[in-house]
Amino acid sequence: MQELQFKSSLSMNEIEENFKNIDVFSGIMDGLEEALAYEKGKASRETFIRKRALPKINVSEMRKELSMTQKAFASVLGVSSRTVEAWECGKSNPTPTAKKLMYLISQDNSLVEKLLDEC
Repeated sequence: MQELQFKSSLSMNEIEENFKNIDVFSGIMDGLEEALAYEKGKASRETFIRKRALPKINVSEMRKELSMTQKAFASVLGVSSRTVEAWECGKSNPTPTAKKLMYLISQDNSLVEKLLDEC
């Protein structure tokens, strides 16, 4: 088995400084206890509040409302036009990040112009 290597632009001292006041073990244990409580149906209210559902997005409808081609819409989202096509015909689903970006665009169409300027 090949040994895993960690590559970072930070020095070992910088990495240690970043984690100085963090108890990694406690964080892992908290996450495991939360997962176990969730599985048993005993998760706290805060667990559900943090895990917000992603918005439902109709990609084809949204793109058409913006009067954009699949290619232009893909460019705004940073994906290929084939990816947009696959989303629209139901072959695949947008990633959580893509869904969030489309949600933001649906709330403020001016973001499209800003994103097009960056492309």
